Amino acid sequence: MADLFEAHFDAALKAVEIEDATAEEKAEMLMEIAMGIQQKPKNAKQIEDAIELYRRALEICPDAAVLLRARIKARQATAYQALPTGGNQSLYKAQGAFGEALAVFKQYDLKEEAAETEMNLGLVMQSLAQSGAGRVNDAIQHYHNALRVFTKENYPQEFAILHNNLAIIYLSMPMSDERGKMREALAVQSFEEVLKVINLIDHPSEYAMIQNNLGNALQYASSSHAFANNLRALEAYNEALRVRNRRDTPLEYANTIANKANVLRNLPDDTENLAAGNRRNLQEAHSLYQEAREIFSHFGQLAGVQQITETLHEIEQELSATASVN
Repeated sequence: MADLFEAHFDAALKAVEIEDATAEEKAEMLMEIAMGIQQKPKNAKQIEDAIELYRRALEICPDAAVLLRARIKARQATAYQALPTGGNQSLYKAQGAFGEALAVFKQYDLKEEAAETEMNLGLVMQSLAQSGAGRVNDAIQHYHNALRVFTKENYPQEFAILHNNLAIIYLSMPMSDERGKMREALAVQSFEEVLKVINLIDHPSEYAMIQNNLGNALQYASSSHAFANNLRALEAYNEALRVRNRRDTPLEYANTIANKANVLRNLPDDTENLAAGNRRNLQEAHSLYQEAREIFSHFGQLAGVQQITETLHEIEQELSATASVN
């Protein structure tokens, strides 16, 4: 496979020597071959090769071919963005190239290409913000700009990705003030928007992921409606478990049943009689946690094992207390 990619790279370099091709055609050929190399890279070297091909394409592309140059820069930016060894410097290069391309796409009124670039810029700024090197509000603004074009009616996949990214941002921000509560509500709203365009039949893995994330957002929201949120969270986890199972997706399954167990700990057995206690739900939570711990242990997830072991001890104490009362 490595030899095949090397052959593509060598073929791209030879493309510039074709006598009957214009400089613009050669640049476009280099871009397309770079995109092919970048599509399913096996290592960082292949992404670096793609970046080099984009660089050479820009080198020979005429200045007058403004739109083609912008498209090459946008593709080169996605390679910088994907480079696993590049760190923040690679992300800064991606940011600059996307910014140059975006200005051209806006100038030519290419709404879809501009929106795709805004979405990619949002991802770059989100990554930079995680390391303290960028502003999360910039990422939010880019995503909202993209949503002006990528509506759920016309671009459901992009719409779903954008709202999922927004929800993740909202949940990652500090929740220590009133604005934090608003961001939690926005995260829940964003996950619910995603569920309007993906479904269990056509997008099972994405459906399960969003339902699990929605459950987490509801469960940990600092809201005055904790009881109602927990009931909705339980429904979301049960929806995720229509897809996730121990055989096909063991770690995802373990995460979801552990999340479900945590909700059950905080719900009464009879939602119509809150004073009746929650011994039955505690027992079910205990069983789910045990299963999750077994799976985490099998896959060497030691942090998860330790956390669940501590939680199981707490539940056993709670069960013992309820038994003495009864």
